[in-house]
Amino acid sequence: MKSDFKFSNLLGTVYRQGNVLFSHDGTQLLSPVGNRVSVFDLVNNKSFTFEYEHRKNVATLDLNRQGSLLISVDDDGRAILVNYRTRNVLHHFNFKEHCNSVKFSPDGKLFALATGRFLQIWKTPEATEDRQFAPFVRYRIQAGHFQDILSFTWSQDSRFVITTSKDLTARIWSIDSEDKDLASTTFAGHRDYVLGAFFSADQEQIYTVSKDGALFKWEFTPRDEEDEEDLSKYSWRITQKHFFHNEQNKVKCVTFHPNSRILVVGFNNGEFRLYELPDFTLIQQLSMGQNPVNTVSINSSGEWLAFGSSKLGQLLVYEWQSESYILKQQGHFDSLNALTYSPDGSRVVTAAEDGKIKVWDVISGFCLVTLEGHTSSVTAVQFAKRGQVLFSASLDGTVRAWDLIRYRNFRVFTAAERIQFNCLAVDPSGECVCAGSVDSFDIHVWSVQTSQLLDTLSGHEGPVSCLSFSQENSVLASASWDKTIRIWSIFGRSQQVEPIDVYSDVLALSTRPDGKQVAVSTLKGQISIFDIEDGKQVGNIDCRKDIISGRHLEDRFTAKNSERSKFFTSINYSFDGFAIVAGGNNNSICLYDIPNEVLLKRFVVSRNMTLNGTMQFLNSGRLTEAGSLDLIDEDGENSDLEDRIDNTLPGSRRGGDLSTRRVRPEIRVTSIQFSPTANAFAAASTEGLLVYSVDDVFAFDPFDLDVDITPQSTLEALKQNEYLNAFVMAFRLNEEYLIHRVYEATPVTEIQLVSSNLPVVYLSRVLKFIGDLALESQHIEFNLLWINALLSAHGSHIYANKHIFGTAIRSVQRFIGRVAKDVVTAATDNKYAYKFLTTTDGKVFEEEQGANSDGFDNVDEGSDDEMLVASDEEAWQGFDQKVNNLALQEDGEESDDDELI
Repeated sequence: MKSDFKFSNLLGTVYRQGNVLFSHDGTQLLSPVGNRVSVFDLVNNKSFTFEYEHRKNVATLDLNRQGSLLISVDDDGRAILVNYRTRNVLHHFNFKEHCNSVKFSPDGKLFALATGRFLQIWKTPEATEDRQFAPFVRYRIQAGHFQDILSFTWSQDSRFVITTSKDLTARIWSIDSEDKDLASTTFAGHRDYVLGAFFSADQEQIYTVSKDGALFKWEFTPRDEEDEEDLSKYSWRITQKHFFHNEQNKVKCVTFHPNSRILVVGFNNGEFRLYELPDFTLIQQLSMGQNPVNTVSINSSGEWLAFGSSKLGQLLVYEWQSESYILKQQGHFDSLNALTYSPDGSRVVTAAEDGKIKVWDVISGFCLVTLEGHTSSVTAVQFAKRGQVLFSASLDGTVRAWDLIRYRNFRVFTAAERIQFNCLAVDPSGECVCAGSVDSFDIHVWSVQTSQLLDTLSGHEGPVSCLSFSQENSVLASASWDKTIRIWSIFGRSQQVEPIDVYSDVLALSTRPDGKQVAVSTLKGQISIFDIEDGKQVGNIDCRKDIISGRHLEDRFTAKNSERSKFFTSINYSFDGFAIVAGGNNNSICLYDIPNEVLLKRFVVSRNMTLNGTMQFLNSGRLTEAGSLDLIDEDGENSDLEDRIDNTLPGSRRGGDLSTRRVRPEIRVTSIQFSPTANAFAAASTEGLLVYSVDDVFAFDPFDLDVDITPQSTLEALKQNEYLNAFVMAFRLNEEYLIHRVYEATPVTEIQLVSSNLPVVYLSRVLKFIGDLALESQHIEFNLLWINALLSAHGSHIYANKHIFGTAIRSVQRFIGRVAKDVVTAATDNKYAYKFLTTTDGKVFEEEQGANSDGFDNVDEGSDDEMLVASDEEAWQGFDQKVNNLALQEDGEESDDDELI
């Protein structure tokens, strides 16, 4: 099994705080998720998360117009510069103060950021003439505001910047010294914070919007009509005033698109409005919920609007002209409890404290559906073997079965008395479902078909903490707080089992896929492996030295001496049974090799310092006699009433001392599982659903490569009709245009021969290539012939190595599903035409030809082309009339049948 797993994506969280923005082409949306940045491809329906991490949550970010540089700044003012195309980090820089906004100039030569009451302007990093990379060079600092700058906007020609501040004013600044006289104006007159100021498309008007819902239009006009020629007598003056009149609700965010003159305003009650300026015409008024709209962005064409709400983690992309949603995503409101992969590895299901179950697509990273039905925290989820039924257990005392084709709840399983279920296991055959509880010492077994309680397995002397079924022989393993493991044969005659002593509390349990071994994680930080048949311990891994246990802010001891989280609460076997991945209430995910009992790789869950347990040492500079400054609640110092009000309930945020009113989130991994395709595993953590995968995307493969294999030699082999050699050589070079050319140049008669002789090392790549190409190709039958030949020749090998071909087979399935849909649609649309053609046996065409020949003999004038057109039109009119008659006749027969019935 490969062990070179790397972070690939973050699911379960779509927006946390800060600003969202579109790429310049408008097809991608960038959203800050905690201390990372996610990118959603709105056209190709995909998403990815950058691998780099900030030390705190991202406060603001921007992408230059060329789409090459991304800069993101966290709450402490630490910035990271990234090459957006290659996703490589170029430079780290500390601005040493909180940054409210950062933006590149339209020409890309400068970027500006608002730190406190200062506007800093920096040169965009570039390679100098001597090829030396100059990361950050400051151009100038603009000072003039008396309080913090909230936002700023560049002019279209990159000559001016207009800033807005908490001091109720806006100011215009000049980048060039010669324009300083034109840009020395303070825009005063608002009665609340100025949240946004924007230039018109011709830069002759400026619009300012304040928090109390006032919109002012400013124009550069002369003081007197006599001074129209003297620019020194000109000044910016208010020419129009408009008000939003949204009662007591304040403006939360605003943006303006100069070319389409669309102003978008978001309010703190979840409402957003679209206005057309300068007439201030209300175009639309909608709501995205009851929580504030924290950020709004508009793409370059002015068609799509992006909204973010941090309270519930909502992210919307709205097309205002068609009034439809392009993207509508929301993460879990509370912490994740459990996850499970679908049998084909294409979906991940998560369950959370908020009582909701979400189904995520692994490839796109989007939530497909949210299942609601549980009235309390969902503690466990698991698929049936075929992947069409999902089971979930909850603290509301029910186990539910969900149909993932129609997305509905079709079974509810309950015990004789009201108890809270905390673990779940499903029989591989899908006939039985088992659940355990902390309230009862018994294991409940239900029939899926009848929803009846079949049996209660008694024997444990403490609450049941873990359940796991073997995928091969339907053996059930259970663990309990009584420090024992029991192996049950549910379909056997006797339920008397001998306990296996573990000598410590069992926190997690996993059965090897072949059902011969079971592994448990204990409170003492050990992973013990037992043989199921003999009931003996065959292996033990000491995990305490591998676990990174961070220090909490309220701790009076070092992380090295902490005994808090030196154990794992979730473990899972790999597909081959040779490795175990483990996670717990700490900052580490460990991958162990079982035969050698060694650590293969350790992953750090998060480096976000806003979470407890991520730091090894405390910052002594922030320690006082009263404790750490980070523990002081500063919400009461906020100037806005809605920011001062604390609506949270005690213990609503998990991960700390629940006796205190406000708790600090704690880093932890609640569930972890390998993908059935063996190329990835997922971990449900405080930050979201982390996906680690083996990077199988490569640009160059030197397998069996020598100097004789070149694009020219490949084309030469193709000319000599050596199709198999040309095909293999093209895949060795891994040049897509070359593969495409050889693939389509192969004759249909040679496909079977090439497929049967193709080396199996290329099989996965060939299937993946055909599946991806066929979705856009018009050669439907040609692609199907290739797929049929490859599956016929290598079907047994593919079945024996399903984990290797998972990605390729899914690509082929998508193509076949699309073809099937198109064929059914075409057959339905042409049903009557087909019946007519099959019943006439060509008689109609013979009659038409005879009529046409008679017509030609009788026509004296007109060209041959005109006569042919006339005859064709008559033939098609007769054809349409007969098809309609056939349809009417069939409808009449159906109505007669109804009358008979």
